[in-house]
Amino acid sequence: MNPNRRDFLKKSSIASAGLAFLPSFLNATNFKSSTSFGATYMGDFAAPKLETVRCAFIGVGARGSGHATRTANVEGTEIVAICDLYEDWATKTANKCKEIGAGERHNEISLYTGGENEWKKMLKKEKPDLVFISTPWETHAEMAIYSMKKGAHAMVEVPIALTIKELWDIVDTSEKTKKHCMMLENVNYGREELLYLNMCRQGVLGELLHGEASYIHELKWQMNEVERRTGSWRTPHYAHRNGNLYPTHGLGPVAQYMNLARGEDNFERIVSMSSPGKGRNIYAKKNFDANHKWNQLDFKGGDINTSIIKTTLGRTIMVQWDETSPRPYTRHNLIQGTQGTLTGFPTRIALEGGVEGITENHHQWAEGEKLEAIFEKYEHPLYKRMGEISRKNGGHGGMDYLMTFRIIECLRNGLPLDQNVYEGCFWSAVSPLSEASVAEHGSSQMFPDFTRGNWKKTKPLAIIE
Repeated sequence: MNPNRRDFLKKSSIASAGLAFLPSFLNATNFKSSTSFGATYMGDFAAPKLETVRCAFIGVGARGSGHATRTANVEGTEIVAICDLYEDWATKTANKCKEIGAGERHNEISLYTGGENEWKKMLKKEKPDLVFISTPWETHAEMAIYSMKKGAHAMVEVPIALTIKELWDIVDTSEKTKKHCMMLENVNYGREELLYLNMCRQGVLGELLHGEASYIHELKWQMNEVERRTGSWRTPHYAHRNGNLYPTHGLGPVAQYMNLARGEDNFERIVSMSSPGKGRNIYAKKNFDANHKWNQLDFKGGDINTSIIKTTLGRTIMVQWDETSPRPYTRHNLIQGTQGTLTGFPTRIALEGGVEGITENHHQWAEGEKLEAIFEKYEHPLYKRMGEISRKNGGHGGMDYLMTFRIIECLRNGLPLDQNVYEGCFWSAVSPLSEASVAEHGSSQMFPDFTRGNWKKTKPLAIIE
């Protein structure tokens, strides 16, 4: 390993001995920004059409390689460059993209590997239209901002950034450069989530009152990824931070059901509390020797965090996060209104007066095969059009491909993206705000208004045909 790579790994993994690791909320929850001269509000922004979208990728490990190959499968794309610390990962991904291109596309893919600043060299030289960023969390903001300044739209893995200051910097840069910066919240493109969005838009639930969103996913096994992959850089976060570190998979769909930051309502405040942190200390002692670096950490971050969000209209959203406890996967995905409730894991529906032809009243869930008529009636038009193709191309049951397809479709047709920069920032802000609340014994924290009041004139997400 050359010195540059070693230095970069030390900086990006935050696992090296003696490296200061400040809680993200310290940097800083009360930071504010004012509109810059010449800035453009990006809520409904549509960029000029691109006949062919030239795409580059920073980070092609497990997540980034999937983004690259799925993008290569979408019509109207050209993969022009790939950057990763590891040459073998970059080469393998490039070869897959060339194979997908079948000699007609993706033939000239430049590789940038090994060095700390190779991604910057790639952006300067290749000048892509679109950059996918799938790197450790703490690098997201810097890479997104630099990509936009170099003329590219930035698609950033979740969370879009770690601190309130970084979130404002992303907003300011997007507005100044007139470049999209979208967080890659793939769950918004799940079949159930799209179904519920359509039902909410059609008023099936009446007036929306409450949502529940979670990411309950036991991932202690990632601690075995000591040198490469997710566990190598994510594990120290569990020791040094205490809050909801990964809120967006559950929150993104609920926020769009409620039209948060889109004309109707917005995020206002949050309170948050964490359980004791036990599971990862137990796992480290059981699976690693006493001198291993994981056993030099004290995993103080709570095994489960529960937060409550209050919106401008007074609605509530419970948001939970737990990547440690032994329990089945769930995102809750619950949305409740004056006329009924939709929820997930498993998919269930209860409506005032019952679900026609299925249940007699709201004291019973309509679920399983009985929901076939509901899907027939309320299936989202986008899923009707692209569901089969998306399932074939894969990625969490097809939601990843559908997200990628929509990004390219919007850029080629000069349409606003389905998720704007402000949504990515609001959803990601839950992490530093929850950390601040936990540190202050559950005190209430105000959300910054990243739109500076412009959410009131932003259109709700349309039911895309």
